[in-house]
Amino acid sequence: MQRRKTNYLVNATPTFEVLSQDEIEAIYNSALTVLYETGVRVYEPTGIELAYSGGAIIEDRTDDSALVKIPPWLVDKALATLPGKVVTRGPDRKYKMELYKDAITFGPGSDTPFTIDPYTGKRRRATYKDVKNFARLTQALPNLDFHMSLGIVQDVAVGTYDRWQYLAMLEGTTKPINITAVDLEGLKDQLEMAYIRVGGKDEWRKGPLFSLYIEPVSPLSHSEEVIQKLIFATDNEIPFVYTPCPLAGATAPTTLAGTAVQALTESLLGIVLSQLRKPGAPMIIGGLMSNMDMRTTVYCYGSPEMALLSAAYTQITKWLGVPMYETAGCSDSKMFDEQAAMEATMNIATAALVGGNMIHDVGYLEQGLTSSPDMMVASNEIISMVKRILKGIPVTDETKALNVIEDVGPGGHYLDHDHTYTRFKTEIWRPDIIDRQVWENWEAAGSKTFRDRVHDRVIEILGAEEEPLLDEKMYKELRRVCELADERHKGEELDYNMFG
Repeated sequence: MQRRKTNYLVNATPTFEVLSQDEIEAIYNSALTVLYETGVRVYEPTGIELAYSGGAIIEDRTDDSALVKIPPWLVDKALATLPGKVVTRGPDRKYKMELYKDAITFGPGSDTPFTIDPYTGKRRRATYKDVKNFARLTQALPNLDFHMSLGIVQDVAVGTYDRWQYLAMLEGTTKPINITAVDLEGLKDQLEMAYIRVGGKDEWRKGPLFSLYIEPVSPLSHSEEVIQKLIFATDNEIPFVYTPCPLAGATAPTTLAGTAVQALTESLLGIVLSQLRKPGAPMIIGGLMSNMDMRTTVYCYGSPEMALLSAAYTQITKWLGVPMYETAGCSDSKMFDEQAAMEATMNIATAALVGGNMIHDVGYLEQGLTSSPDMMVASNEIISMVKRILKGIPVTDETKALNVIEDVGPGGHYLDHDHTYTRFKTEIWRPDIIDRQVWENWEAAGSKTFRDRVHDRVIEILGAEEEPLLDEKMYKELRRVCELADERHKGEELDYNMFG
């Protein structure tokens, strides 16, 4: 007979929290104080006037900027119209990324100047072919839900690389894409390319083909290009990520709570402007927050502080009801090695357990300066394992399996029981790359380490025969947008220094 219990909580999914409800509210209210009393510097006239028309206080005007102070009621008004769910789709419309509370998705990061060559193992500058190959990896890896470039196309003019980057990604994947744009002109060109790829503006409105990455400048500054992109994205129904990147100890307070307060202040300005411009405009707020290593002065991508800050910010955004741009699958290591695997495992697990939505930077090494195909493939395996942990252990009459235990009885075995046959594929996680062979079989298979097997998988994916994702006519149309941009930027030299 089944026994019933009152006040019995079935918690099938493990959870992870770093802030209490009171602490979340304290950080939020502190951000409101900074936004209203300290203010933020805005360097774009339309953005300044937009804030003023909505009720903001404008002080300390100069020829190119003003100090903008947002009263708390204006933030409340903006949050009331901000969508709690954001959806993008891939060129293949079966691929859909839905961002809302506790819905986790994973994807790479963007714009690394360097990459690890999959055939030589050498670190070098990224090219068009690299960006396309990273897109092909995302297409092949089942636990990656969206794509970012994982490289800067550096074999074209500096003013047009973003268009070529988008074309390379469209050649490699049909999953949703998160783009970057050099400037407003680059964003307009990429939107035109998306319309071509998806079949026009009406089709775009059924599911945007990309989201846009926008990064204000910490501390508390919003540049002309940032505000221009925000306004254009809002006007044209482009979901955008508005993600400050404060560095604790350098561009933000050393204390993690202070860094979170500043990041939220910077994010709230983006929320207010977007909703003043167009109530209901889709937006994802991020907080790519970490600490500066005081010995090396680098921006840490594998530190426990980054994992803590990301988790805390995710809790805050869930409390606000806003989709969150999280960080995981990254490391400060220079190559894919034991450090890279360890750091990626830690930040993937915490990001997933806390319920981050758009979890990006899978494949990053060297503080986001270098991309690694091996890191992508290894992280795909880690994500798969973490997803199994997230399923937890549901406790029901069926899963307790009392009738099965009775059937087998003392001294028996379960190998030939129907329950084992029907449940083992869904109950027990099966690795793709992790090795579980006995020693003799492992030796017979070549004694390969995890790194060896990961790299073999990279080469297997990149060496597979390609079926073009774009027909010749569409490719020419898309390429023509890039070529026209090149003509407008003719004579520009690529300044490698801008990429580090």
